[in-house]
Amino acid sequence: MMRRIALTLLLLAAAGPAWGDIAELRKAAASLPLEPALSSDKRPDWLIDPSPYKAGAYRRAEGDEIVLSNGLVRRAFRLGPNAATVALDNLVTGQSILRGVKPEASVTVNGRRLDVGGLIGQPNYAYLLPEWLDKMTASPAAMCLVGFNVSQPTERFAWKRVRHCAGGVDWPPKGVCLRMDYAPPAGPQAKGVPAGLRVCVHYELYDHVPVLSKWITVRNDSQARLTVDRFTSETLAVVEQTNWVEAREGVAQPRPDCLHVETDFAFGGFNPENTSRHVVHWRNDPQYATQVNYLRQTPCLLVVEPTYGPAQDVEPGKTFESFRTFELLYDSTDRERRGLALRRMYRTIAPWVTENPLMHHMRIAKPQAVRAAIDQAAEVGFEMIILSFGSGFNMDNEDPAYLAAWKEIADYAHARKIEIGSYSLLSSRRVGGGNDIVCPPGQKPTHGTCPALTSEWGQKYFRRLEAFYEKTGFDLLEHDGSYPGDVDVTPRPPLQKGQNDSRWVQWRIISDFYKWCRGRGVYLNVPDFYYLAGSNKCGMGYRETNWSLPRAMQVIHTRQNVYDGTWTKTPSMGWMFVPLSQYHGGGAAATIEPLDTHLDHYRRMIDSNLGLGVQACYRGPRLFDTPRTRDMVKGRVAWFKTYRDILESDVVHGRRCDGRDLDWMLHVNPALQRKGMLVVYNPLTRPAEKPLRVNLYYTGLRDTARIRCQDGPPKDYPIDRDYGVSLPVRVEPESMIWFVIE
Repeated sequence: MMRRIALTLLLLAAAGPAWGDIAELRKAAASLPLEPALSSDKRPDWLIDPSPYKAGAYRRAEGDEIVLSNGLVRRAFRLGPNAATVALDNLVTGQSILRGVKPEASVTVNGRRLDVGGLIGQPNYAYLLPEWLDKMTASPAAMCLVGFNVSQPTERFAWKRVRHCAGGVDWPPKGVCLRMDYAPPAGPQAKGVPAGLRVCVHYELYDHVPVLSKWITVRNDSQARLTVDRFTSETLAVVEQTNWVEAREGVAQPRPDCLHVETDFAFGGFNPENTSRHVVHWRNDPQYATQVNYLRQTPCLLVVEPTYGPAQDVEPGKTFESFRTFELLYDSTDRERRGLALRRMYRTIAPWVTENPLMHHMRIAKPQAVRAAIDQAAEVGFEMIILSFGSGFNMDNEDPAYLAAWKEIADYAHARKIEIGSYSLLSSRRVGGGNDIVCPPGQKPTHGTCPALTSEWGQKYFRRLEAFYEKTGFDLLEHDGSYPGDVDVTPRPPLQKGQNDSRWVQWRIISDFYKWCRGRGVYLNVPDFYYLAGSNKCGMGYRETNWSLPRAMQVIHTRQNVYDGTWTKTPSMGWMFVPLSQYHGGGAAATIEPLDTHLDHYRRMIDSNLGLGVQACYRGPRLFDTPRTRDMVKGRVAWFKTYRDILESDVVHGRRCDGRDLDWMLHVNPALQRKGMLVVYNPLTRPAEKPLRVNLYYTGLRDTARIRCQDGPPKDYPIDRDYGVSLPVRVEPESMIWFVIE
């Protein structure tokens, strides 16, 4: 059925009805199934049982509307007199997110700005009534809908699966895709607009999560080159979060918190708010005349557009594609639930983030020492060797003999089932010779200095990286100081015109390279938010100098950093750090070497990371120095792999570590036999014993939980009406215990 509908509507888009004529659009929409009624029965919580919530494209029984819905979120579109989003509903809360109709997009081509779709004539932008829609009209200057296509999502880029990752993740995500095609306006309004201009607005709605994606493409079917000077890919008039009568300088008004918005045009930070600031804008709505704020400055208009450019030329017969915007509708103000929803989104739209190898940061890049490290990793169960910063390894070395020698090392690692990778620095280094970014007046490079990716040096750098991986067979790149979004005023033909296109072109270069890596199965540690472009892991969030503190302090910081970082990251999305040898400083008091001498601290650091499902960079020349150390590391790794599926599942935050009492986290996964695992730490130098009240709601258990302490016998615990159980807990000094919940 889906294949037939897609073909029918594609033919419609190719032919195109007359401007303003919706008869053919209505006929095509009639091929879609009717929108199902929302069940009045109690529906399962999608965070526990997502199976009923599958995305589809439907028609409404009355009116000229088509609908994308998965039972969690619903976006409805009027087809005439022009296309427009007329509803965005949270089906869990019953709340309407939309208070007004705006254009579906806008483009500025050859200096001419055009709205794409939309309706005008809404009498009040505080809310939107269905009966108003019949009286609203199309703007004669807007591009008009000429066809649409319903299909299924396709992969944004290839993901080669070569290592352990979470079970049950799909790529591409399952769901439904809607493409709406627009042509220039007719009549006098078409003057100066290339007749061959076509804009397509794409939407994807995914199964099992309240997440939509949106992007645009601009096709040039004319005989001359077009330039996409600017574009806006999303404009939503969103219900405001609160009504502040006055605005005061230095006091930011709250923006709507009913949805989370980010894009894959992201760089320059460890969290999506910082990295999306270049494109995700919350502005005041000039059409919202009845808002409470006296100066009409309520930030309730979502506008997604780049700050600069893109200023991209489109040759005849070619297509320009924008970045993608992802919108998650929250169904609660509870911090834990919102975090669970966000982390579920990342597992859906970037499932490679669930890859989570155990990593040894090797500090010495001498072949004999690396072979020994490979042997140690294989012996204790580690999965990856990273030739760390300061190791002496040089990815810029193009000497065939050098590359051949390291290919031999890589082959040896692979024979022992160990992956190998290396560190490379991009930003925060100066190249010279006119190859560095020159920022506009009043701006400066994020990291002090940054090579231009469009420069001669930048192009050679990426060619060297690709050749290195092709010739050596290495498996990982730790790309420090990735491109942070710096704007460059320097013309660098043929790739870069200057300031307006510099950010777009450089983002394309770095993101295309990361996608190339993802397609080859190259693991990516990138200290920046490039997850949606293919990177696997970013820093969990820590201050590097903390790893030069006395050892006992490092243990506390480790669990604090993981607790704080996993509100917005899954355990597998962030790396931590364990200084086996001295890092920035701190001397003997800060390091674990000699490892056997500080065996108990080494165990505590391993438990503090692996017990929370997190991988650290264990940086030093070796993983063990004595049989006793080897056996401890091997035993802790074996424990982690025994419980890996639940440990790498989601987390519910318990008590944050403060060094004064027990701290704990709960791993949850209703889809597993082990529904949960409670991990409890005692930071004290004396035993600690107390009952812990643990909420098991997100395990999916409702009446009884079978719980065993470590390897002891299981015991049945009744679950109370608040989904909680009370567990008696005793933890030895400076130790960890765990409870398996079934």
